Amino acid sequence: MRSLPLPEDPTLATWASALNDAGFWATLLDAQWRFSFQTDETRLSRGDTGESSTFPIGAHYFSTEGVRYHAALLSGSPESQREHFRAFGPYVLATTPGSREELRRIVDPDLADLVDELQPQDLPGALPLHRAMKYAGTEVGFSAVLIRIDHGDGRLAGICHVGKPAVGMSQLAAAAATADLVHVERMQGLGSPDRRQTAILMADLEASSPLARRLSTAQYFAFGRRLVRAADRCIIAAGGIVGRHAGDGVVAFFLVETLGSESAAARSCITAVRNLRATLADVSLRSEIPESELSLRFGLHWGGTLYIGRIQTSGRSEVNALGDEMNEAARLEACATGGRALASKALIERLSRLDANALGLDTHRLTYTPLAELATATDKARRDAPSIAVCEV
Repeated sequence: MRSLPLPEDPTLATWASALNDAGFWATLLDAQWRFSFQTDETRLSRGDTGESSTFPIGAHYFSTEGVRYHAALLSGSPESQREHFRAFGPYVLATTPGSREELRRIVDPDLADLVDELQPQDLPGALPLHRAMKYAGTEVGFSAVLIRIDHGDGRLAGICHVGKPAVGMSQLAAAAATADLVHVERMQGLGSPDRRQTAILMADLEASSPLARRLSTAQYFAFGRRLVRAADRCIIAAGGIVGRHAGDGVVAFFLVETLGSESAAARSCITAVRNLRATLADVSLRSEIPESELSLRFGLHWGGTLYIGRIQTSGRSEVNALGDEMNEAARLEACATGGRALASKALIERLSRLDANALGLDTHRLTYTPLAELATATDKARRDAPSIAVCEV
């Protein structure tokens, strides 16, 4: 998505550039209340709901085009638009050349009858605003402040509409402070579910039940949190996207569209496994658990036609995938006892010679074993994926 051009007015252009670079939700109006600029983050959050949601540069805030734009993006009835005009119309009237008659000509016909009710008021330095918007098909509240922007000589240059979700900043910080911004951007690309090619990583802690019984609940919880955080860091650092967490297990995806090639996706998947293995010693030390008691099983598989997307609910946001390869990856992971990492032939043979060499794998000499023939094969593996060829990595 390209950024909108900066306003011609130097004062508004300075504000637009700063707000856009800082990642704010913000819209700028000029001194005549015409749409002048909108930040990239605002446009990304509001999405594209068709021609009516295209940012109408040059249109008056309360014109027919402006009202149509708001109706496409904001929740509320036509009466709520009238209430909005009653609240802010006095400030618009005070700054409209030609006064009442000109404003009546400019505004949407459904608002024109209200112009006679308005009494002009000087625009103060800031005004609060609380409304509801449509986000991902759901109505959500947002709060905003309309800030007066003046030129150096005190003349009105325009108005800045800067907003945020309705929740308080302390709540936003708690939700986002530990988020990896690169990972957030990767997840944003999965807003529309679709068929995608990906390397799949599944990992789970072996013998977790005896460990949980031996440790205090508080100690085991702290250990589990450290382990999941370490896994997520390794996945993200290798270029992956974290999927669901279940108990002591984690799922991750290394997408071709993100990493650039099938080989890069397969290599990143294996790299994440090796980095997580290396990190386990630190998790063990910090949790005061002997490393000999900790063992992770890994299943690595290739998903050529997985249907992947992000699921957002009132309580959480996560990436999930559907397809036979997900069940097969789970069978690989369950058979990888003893801290092994079992990778399918389908994944290994995606590696180019260069990437295989970087991983220390001689793909021309590797031998594979059908899953059903492994001594550690589970009943489910023999039933669901007996012929999948695997090797250790």
